[in-house]
Amino acid sequence: MRFINFILLLSIPPICLAHKINIFATVEGNKIYTQSYASDGGKIKGGEIEVYDKSGNKLLSGKTDSLGEFSFVIPKKDDLRIVVIGGMGHRAETVVSADELPEIKKEIAVKVEKNEKYKEAPKTETAVIDTTLLERIVERVVDEKIRPVLRLIAEQKQEKIGITEVVGGIGYIIGIVGIIAFFMKRKNNV
Repeated sequence: MRFINFILLLSIPPICLAHKINIFATVEGNKIYTQSYASDGGKIKGGEIEVYDKSGNKLLSGKTDSLGEFSFVIPKKDDLRIVVIGGMGHRAETVVSADELPEIKKEIAVKVEKNEKYKEAPKTETAVIDTTLLERIVERVVDEKIRPVLRLIAEQKQEKIGITEVVGGIGYIIGIVGIIAFFMKRKNNV
């Protein structure tokens, strides 16, 4: 009977890992995009997202959409801890370091002068380019273009438990039980 209880005890850890959830975060421009998923690849729909700074202050919260995604404007340049709570006690977190976040952009006025060919002209034109706005437009376009690539990378990083892992785990359990049985029989023969 103790032997059967021992086997049941060894089979508990794979069952516990079956409900693990994960969160993946990417920085794109002035936003952070997250994807939350279960270990079987299912999306965390309506999961609670909480964002904390380095000091543990809660900066914002929200819920994942039907695809398990949530995005937000970077609230401040600091190490950000992003937590997803998937219900029934399932929880995962990731940290985006301040090094990965963009600098706070300042508006710079650029004075554009005419070409030398037109210097004799009595008037000079001055144009003010909002570089911050221009950077945001470029970042938005680039973000839209690379979003499918980032999504593919995130999907490849998902940890899925396949049949090979299950069979391998059962093999480990049987092997460990065999070693224990061998030593117990050897002890009884001595």
